[in-house]
Amino acid sequence: MERKVLIVCCFVGFLGLLSAATSFAAEATRIKASQVHFVTMDQCMYPRSPAMSLGLIATLALMISQIVINVSTGCICCRRSVQIPDSNWKVALVCFVLSWFTFVIAFLLLFTGAALNDERGEESVYFGYYYCYVVKPGVFAGGAILSLASVAFGIVYYISLTEGKNGSHPSYPNQGVIAMGQPQVPSQTNQDPVFVHEDTYIRRQFT
Repeated sequence: MERKVLIVCCFVGFLGLLSAATSFAAEATRIKASQVHFVTMDQCMYPRSPAMSLGLIATLALMISQIVINVSTGCICCRRSVQIPDSNWKVALVCFVLSWFTFVIAFLLLFTGAALNDERGEESVYFGYYYCYVVKPGVFAGGAILSLASVAFGIVYYISLTEGKNGSHPSYPNQGVIAMGQPQVPSQTNQDPVFVHEDTYIRRQFT
């Protein structure tokens, strides 16, 4: 694996772990319904919670990882012109679609969860009942799992296209320094054979 590919994968993997860790932390510190109190009939009081900041950090880390993967890989439609093996191309295409699908869902979950954990006093009426906005259990945890899945699919997508491109142009080491040996076969001449008289040949043998 090339050094550039390794650096990109490590950086994107770190961002994915950061997004998942902050998402699970936001899940643990989210505002529960039992912690919200009515100040008046139309105002709610929310306790302080780091869930909003953690959710925004998770969202930002996930977004940066997706940008890095797609910028490093380039347009997938343009990369089809490169002679990439069909197996690598199919894997890359599937992972590309799954990466964006999980990214969109994770982004919406994390961003919405962070927004709903903002300290505000709004209240809504639903069939005559007053209630305050709170994040349901599992929203941040689901975002964390989908973040890891999105990053994992993105890394596989990136490696498939990169390795497929490098493998389509094999290099042959020492190609320019190959020694060209001469054949050890006596060269044939096109001269006609010379006929010597037998007496002359015998005299030459004894002289």
